[in-house]
Amino acid sequence: MRQDFDKWFDEVIRLHEHFRARDGLPTRVPKARDGVVCKICGNHCRLGAEEAGYCGLRIASGGKLKLVSGTARRARVSWYHDRLPTNCVADWVCAGGSDSGYPQYSYSPGPEYGYYNLAVFYEACSFDCLFCQNWHYRSQVSSEHSARETAQAVTDRVACICFFGGDPGPQVIHALATARLARREKWGILRVCWETNGNLSDKYLDSILKESLTSGGTIKIDIKAWSEALNYALCGTSNKRTLEVVARLLKLAGQRRDPPLVVISTLLVPGYVDSREVRSVARFLASLDPDTPYSLLGFAPNFLMTDMPATSLQHAEECLAEAKAVGLTRVRIGNRHLLGKDY
Repeated sequence: MRQDFDKWFDEVIRLHEHFRARDGLPTRVPKARDGVVCKICGNHCRLGAEEAGYCGLRIASGGKLKLVSGTARRARVSWYHDRLPTNCVADWVCAGGSDSGYPQYSYSPGPEYGYYNLAVFYEACSFDCLFCQNWHYRSQVSSEHSARETAQAVTDRVACICFFGGDPGPQVIHALATARLARREKWGILRVCWETNGNLSDKYLDSILKESLTSGGTIKIDIKAWSEALNYALCGTSNKRTLEVVARLLKLAGQRRDPPLVVISTLLVPGYVDSREVRSVARFLASLDPDTPYSLLGFAPNFLMTDMPATSLQHAEECLAEAKAVGLTRVRIGNRHLLGKDY
């Protein structure tokens, strides 16, 4: 696929279209010639008359963009209180799980035992990952809540909010409204964090950055693959916007080193995301900021890739060595308990 993706492109897109149609989702990123442009996420869908956006939350109606969900008044969202320290891709460097950020951004000079993360799950996505770990929302009846309802879930023992999903990108208006309300009304520390595929729009990127930078939160971006061909194969769309967003954020990472503003992760999908992919991602990160925390994650079979093996220990260690060899100083294997011994 990396060498001759044109040969495989139509087949790859047909595969994604088949399963998205099964789940009642728009099958492609709309690109109508004279369509209404949606700039809420990085897909920038161009919607023809009565056409829905890739996330399924916007419709072009009467020449205007109609937001079906994802506004401050209502979004397809749920949440829960997750005890700290939690299973976060940034827990090894963030203020909630490590000794960073104390006392300005953390209640403890170490993991924040006794406090909680408000995990806010958005039921929509701008990608179509075949290995999605949280795919179940596609087949469930979504519940809708306002930003105020979500913000009211922040208690005195909540030290951070993490917007994830799905992905917060398609419903970023609701997430930003929630963050602002919660920070305005809560006394004390409240970090604002994001876990995202990075397919974010310039229209909201500065606001996302501001909320995390000023609160001590972390922007956690998952780079699925370096190769655009593999990103299409695994996730149904391009990774160009993700890499642009990472480049922009890492140029600003020096504004706050403790705790790190940006943390990057990559899922090591066997047969697809190999040491060559990781080396290219790591070289890109090192060229921008060699101190960027980079977490390599073990793959667990799920969703439409249940016939795949788990990431092997050998695979993970090869990728770890490649990332360090190109100059990154803070690299780890994030979930060793998922690793298999061999393929």
